[in-house]
Amino acid sequence: MAQDDIVTPDQSIPDTTPAATAFQTLSPAERKTFWASFGGYALDGMDFQLYGFVIPTLLTVWSMSRSEAGVIATVAILASAFGGWIGGIMADRFGRAITLQITIAWFSLFTGLSGLTNSPEQLMIMRALHGLGFGAEWAVGAALLSEIVSANHRGRLLGFVQSSWAVGWAAALISYTVTFHFLDDATAWRVLFFIGLAPALFIVFVRRHVRDSRVFVETRQHSEQGGIARLFSPEIVRTTLLTAVLGTGVHGGYYGVMIWLPTYLKTERNLSVLSTSGYLVVIILASFIGYISAALFLDRFGRRKTFLIFSAGATLTVILYTLVPISNSLMLVLGFPLGFFAAGVSSGCGAYFAELFPTAVRASGMGFAYNFGRAMGAVFPTLVGILSSHILLGAAIGIFTTCAYALIWCSLAFLPETKGRVIAAA
Repeated sequence: MAQDDIVTPDQSIPDTTPAATAFQTLSPAERKTFWASFGGYALDGMDFQLYGFVIPTLLTVWSMSRSEAGVIATVAILASAFGGWIGGIMADRFGRAITLQITIAWFSLFTGLSGLTNSPEQLMIMRALHGLGFGAEWAVGAALLSEIVSANHRGRLLGFVQSSWAVGWAAALISYTVTFHFLDDATAWRVLFFIGLAPALFIVFVRRHVRDSRVFVETRQHSEQGGIARLFSPEIVRTTLLTAVLGTGVHGGYYGVMIWLPTYLKTERNLSVLSTSGYLVVIILASFIGYISAALFLDRFGRRKTFLIFSAGATLTVILYTLVPISNSLMLVLGFPLGFFAAGVSSGCGAYFAELFPTAVRASGMGFAYNFGRAMGAVFPTLVGILSSHILLGAAIGIFTTCAYALIWCSLAFLPETKGRVIAAA
């Protein structure tokens, strides 16, 4: 690789630029890397969300049970945890850029193949294989971008990348709306999955414009290889365990809210607005704004304070939902803080995890912590369901949401603030 092709960060820029111009401080090569990370995660989110839109159709077309639909979703999430670990190891060993291409190709392929399945069992296999690529993409893209941007702007830029999840969610909603408007349901769900092949075209952009950072290249040349075992070495194991707990809190709180709260409001509060596109638009827009706002908070107030502010806001919002009488019209209004705070909690994961792990194992550490949290977080909706058979569903949601976010607060008590930390070669 030519030296001119290696991207290196400029750490000399003072933190005085407004958010709108933070992107303008990037060099042309850095901007292409930003858009590669942003686009990759947006497409990742789009492909993941497609399944949720086809569930009602499959319940009818295949006579699939709700429990089967839930098992398929859970298997995909669990597979994504393993994918995140594998992708992180590959990125540390073979490079961020090439691994990013592989992950995008992988989740695109198996999303498309999901449209050819003819039974819940076949679909579960395809979604599990999709999960491997889905889980890997985030860690690889975040590690790549974290190593090329200024420490002064890392929080907001990686937070902006996190916001692309909402963009992908919106793309999935648009694809679903158009597809099911013009096609009959029995055909539309297959076509929707076929649309999930489109992200593979993005590989052309990544291959042409994205290179590994100078920090990573120099580290690989002059230090020992990383690996999952090194994450549990005496000098790193504390960070590995604490970030895994933090990741569990982030995902457990999000899944517990987003999966069960709509059911609670519809069945116990008898609200109908939850099934409308208007409600989805509010939640998606609020999520996008939440990601962006948290990104700005990260560089202004620090990583730890941002996690605390948004997790506390998410907890209070859920308590409000479960205690205050809500009408359909008020639901549309209160849907905004729900999406805002729940999404904003995860906005800091990219910058914070990148700054906590050394370069040799950065992608492995980020992939492990984030996706361990995703796997453990997937258990929280199950726990809510079990507890709701003994107490009110609203109370169960409130208890486990608070428990999840309490994990964030506990882990932050033992993790350092990393705002402004320079990422250098090992």
